[in-house]
Amino acid sequence: MVNRLRGEVEAVLDGRRHTLCLTLGALAELEATLHASDLGELARRFGEGRLKAREAIAVIGAGLRGAGHALSDEEVAAMRTEGGAGGFVRLVAELLE
Repeated sequence: MVNRLRGEVEAVLDGRRHTLCLTLGALAELEATLHASDLGELARRFGEGRLKAREAIAVIGAGLRGAGHALSDEEVAAMRTEGGAGGFVRLVAELLE
């Protein structure tokens, strides 16, 4: 069971349940990967409501790794979820909420 107070979310990826969490380390990873100068820049970027597929992969990958899953962004990029692209967008929104 996920703990929403700790920022955890649950997702079914490739038919398996996964917990995701954007820890401070995961957020630092996103800053570096997306070349953001700070958390404020990340918040502004995602607050615009526009999301590139590569950014979704980075957020989901960081969330998986933040929860202890040793998956590369390449492995995340090959995953599937219910709802296709919309399902991934909802997952990213839930993680960033």
